[in-house]
Amino acid sequence: MAAPDPRDDHALARTLAEEAGRLLLELRQRLVADGATGDELKAEGDRQAHELLMGRLADERPGDAVLSEEGAGSEGPKGTTRLTAERVWIVDPLDGTREYGEPPRADWAVHVALVVAGEPVAGAVALPAQNRVLCTSPPAPTPASPAVRPRIIVSRTRPPAVATHLAEALGGVLVPMGSAGAKAAAVVLGAADVYPHSGGQYEWDSCAPVAVARAAGVWASRLDGSPLAYNNADPYLPDLLVCHPLLTDQVRAALATFDPDGA
Repeated sequence: MAAPDPRDDHALARTLAEEAGRLLLELRQRLVADGATGDELKAEGDRQAHELLMGRLADERPGDAVLSEEGAGSEGPKGTTRLTAERVWIVDPLDGTREYGEPPRADWAVHVALVVAGEPVAGAVALPAQNRVLCTSPPAPTPASPAVRPRIIVSRTRPPAVATHLAEALGGVLVPMGSAGAKAAAVVLGAADVYPHSGGQYEWDSCAPVAVARAAGVWASRLDGSPLAYNNADPYLPDLLVCHPLLTDQVRAALATFDPDGA
């Protein structure tokens, strides 16, 4: 079988993220009208978006492996088939499940990315409730100059100490926001400047956002500046840094003085 045209991988990532996003919007509207609870919204959103993406990838890329947050067996976190595969799709069918279950919140996303040899080579982040899709090709433009007081994104429920440290070191302001995809997208779109995360994530949380950010010329790495590697046996990724390219040196210098133990 001939290898897929890489240009088509970018287009497929975008198409699948858009399709799952439309499904999620329509599902939320229907379930809310039927009186569903937030927990019911979250459970059905996760399930139906996962099933859509798995079916579409099986049809479009039957020779590729898949890792999905909602997957089981070979498609799930404990699957091993993907470890020897050349091409692996890493997806989060509904990133920001909490926010999805709290309509009309719009800070949730769909992540679709293709990884080759540990590197995200194509990807898309759909922000369905914001009517936006960011993709690796064509990429978003590199954001304009950052704010004088850098806007540092934090989780609205679990703000990490590293973000507070950066805000103090850079004279920045904290901006609460929901899903990882929405946070990274805010930096790419110029609505924020720095997204530091500590305390743990998984590969599906950051893979597509990192692909999209890098394509737009935005810095993305581990907090210590080391590269992000994907399709590992253990998909846990402890930390993440996405920041405006003009702030990278300042941010990394500030991070070098951060003591996670508070000593």
